[in-house]
Amino acid sequence: MPPKKSNLNNASSKGSRRKRVERAQQLPEQIETRNAAQRIRTAESRARESQEQRDERMQQNITRTRAARERNIATVRERDRQRQRISRSLTRASFVRLAFEYAPDINYSAHSKIAIGRMDKVCQYCQALKFRNEGAGMCCASGKVVLSPLPAPPEPLLSLLTGNSDDSKLFLRKIRKFNSCFQMTSFGATKICDRASDGRNFETTFKIQGQVYHKIGSLMPMPDNNPKFLQIYFMGDCEERVTTRCLYNFIEQAEERAIVILLENFLEDHNQLIQLIKRVSPRLQNDNYQIVIKADKVPLGEHAGRFNAPTVDEVAVIMVGDPVDKRSIQITRRDNTVSTISDLHRSYDALQYPLIFWQGQDEYHLNIKQYDPNTGDYRNNKVSSMNYYAHRIMVRQHQDNYILRYRQLFHKYIVDMYAKVESERLRFLRFNQAKLRSEEYIHLRDAVVGNIDGNLNPNDIGNAFILPSSYIGSPWNMQEYMQDAMTYVRHYGRPDLFITFTCNPNWEEIQTLLLPGQQAIHRHDLTAQWQKRGLPHAHILVWLKDRIRPEEIDQIISAEIPDPLIDQELFDIVTKH
Repeated sequence: MPPKKSNLNNASSKGSRRKRVERAQQLPEQIETRNAAQRIRTAESRARESQEQRDERMQQNITRTRAARERNIATVRERDRQRQRISRSLTRASFVRLAFEYAPDINYSAHSKIAIGRMDKVCQYCQALKFRNEGAGMCCASGKVVLSPLPAPPEPLLSLLTGNSDDSKLFLRKIRKFNSCFQMTSFGATKICDRASDGRNFETTFKIQGQVYHKIGSLMPMPDNNPKFLQIYFMGDCEERVTTRCLYNFIEQAEERAIVILLENFLEDHNQLIQLIKRVSPRLQNDNYQIVIKADKVPLGEHAGRFNAPTVDEVAVIMVGDPVDKRSIQITRRDNTVSTISDLHRSYDALQYPLIFWQGQDEYHLNIKQYDPNTGDYRNNKVSSMNYYAHRIMVRQHQDNYILRYRQLFHKYIVDMYAKVESERLRFLRFNQAKLRSEEYIHLRDAVVGNIDGNLNPNDIGNAFILPSSYIGSPWNMQEYMQDAMTYVRHYGRPDLFITFTCNPNWEEIQTLLLPGQQAIHRHDLTAQWQKRGLPHAHILVWLKDRIRPEEIDQIISAEIPDPLIDQELFDIVTKH
């Protein structure tokens, strides 16, 4: 009579235990002999396998390995989640009713939730410095954006930017005026404001409203008109050009005029864009010809992430009226019109900011390809303007980013470039309305079809252009915020605390990143606020689970100066502010 299955299982289990005991008692030489014999048997067995058997075995091994890893990953993930939950609960528990248990001997300002630490997190791809919790892709999109750094300016611009002389201080204080002397395009917007709304001149910054545009005129002014912008470069001698620049920008001091003379000679020697236009301008035989600077052409053989000034091959002299790419720059010999430069042209930045891009080099355009850090090749995907300028203004290890030294001119530049980023987003939304399912916005369609007031002519409406809720500041975005706020109020009632929190320019995180001679107002890459009324501040509504009773308020709010013998730090804070 055959044995029962349970007996077979017991016998197998006993045999396994016996083998484990025997192997544990083996000497190292016996273990090596056994392993060698096993390797030989395995090799002989695999040699007898057919290709189909081998493929099946490999697939089984892959399946078993993947399943084991998934089990391990799930276990590790759950362990990490549990550890994070415990850590968060402990951190939150330490803050519960902390104001009622204030102790002067505890350094609350050093808590990890209060002090964000130094900007010492280094990107492995571009060596950008970031704070601890900043995203990995904010600097170079995780290695996809590769740009050459801006070259260090030679003398005398270097001393004016980094020096401590009277000329340097004057230059930095009025740097936007000096840039205006040499810019080749005019800057325009619906509204431009560079001082406080009440007329006071404290902590001014650069603000715009509406669409930004750069315009360029002809090489020569009309009769009886004074030269402006690019036209000044084609005047007679240096002295005449300097005088015209000073008159046009209201420069009267001798010290300021001396700086203009230095910069005039500097740009004549180093700005390749100016030199190029001057070389081809004699080919304009009469007013029926124009210079065209192509928008996209990249010099052959150049690195895809490197940017040079346009070459002669990229500049053409053609008849007025000949077909031209609408993004190319067209400069006529003499007429009474101005043309708007496309913000996608690679000379857009250099024409407006000659003191920053003193070589006249190319900046953002549509032909910049993304880099694949894994393969080392460039892909067909293009770099967006947001990623480009985010890369451009980052602080990097062992590298001086000179663009951060331009103070008020940096303010204008960063506002101008962000307007370019917003324009690019709007263009994407405009040309991808079908993908965004704009036809589902039925209320707009109903308004047109219903024509409630009888005064609406559908032929006068134009194209429907819907901004999705993901576009910050759009009607749908603001509607979502409003609905979220109303949901909080309906569910939790009125908030318990209204807290105003203001940025302190003396915070260590700000002070350690300021360059010599700078103040917090000079670095809007460190501090930012959309209202631009001083440094950032926040208005916070707080709902409390355990509400504070009115009789408890006096325990945490006091209208007296702390005792310096008990709490010197709190005494210093109260008496200073």
